Amino acid sequence: MTNIYENREQMGAAAAVAVATRIQELLKSQDSVNIVFAAAPSQNEFLAALASADIEWGRIRAFHMDEYIGLETDVSRRFATYLLEHLFEKVSCQSVYYLNGRAADPEAECERYAALLEQFPTDIVCMGIGENTHIAFNDPYVANFSDTKWVKIVSLDGDSRQQQVNDNCFPSLEQVPTHALTLTVPALLKGRYLFVVVPGERKARAVYHTLNSPVSEQYPSTILRQHPAAQLFLDKDSCKMIAS
Repeated sequence: MTNIYENREQMGAAAAVAVATRIQELLKSQDSVNIVFAAAPSQNEFLAALASADIEWGRIRAFHMDEYIGLETDVSRRFATYLLEHLFEKVSCQSVYYLNGRAADPEAECERYAALLEQFPTDIVCMGIGENTHIAFNDPYVANFSDTKWVKIVSLDGDSRQQQVNDNCFPSLEQVPTHALTLTVPALLKGRYLFVVVPGERKARAVYHTLNSPVSEQYPSTILRQHPAAQLFLDKDSCKMIAS
């Protein structure tokens, strides 16, 4: 399902209502809801609205989707910090689980986090799409639709790293880390419900490929079309190439 709104604020508010409504429905039949969150400026309006929504946060287990490897001192640029500032400091979740990009053994960290995802199966994924159609940090050609891992170490391609500069997350390409920990494509698709928030003109080409290109690892986000409960939330800028 594709939903188009006039601006980022309306898009974010609508996505928050949709997520909150789904959470409320799930909590009628289960004790808690497990949610994976993306960390990116594209999620700003959505997370702001979600933090104010009528949600029993004390029954939410929260996970984050990906994290840079390294960044020993630059704490402010970690994805965990972004989610803390934009959501987790504003609400009181039952628990919050973070990927540790500073772990001494990144492979062991992948295994630790994958075990948590298995223990607490994902109900909802709140995510975006990258300028190069990546989902989480599964970049084109690196993405594996049949990955046997749920969390892995990836090398970031140039477009993915440049997006971090475009988003004003880093002042220069040289400062963007080259590797990250990420949930894999199968791990994302394990979510029962996917809410995909994609604003901005720089995402227009990615949105076009997501909806029109053949489903393939060349355009990782195309796999979302095969999920039975994925909703795409766009603004007038990100839908420019698909609007009639």
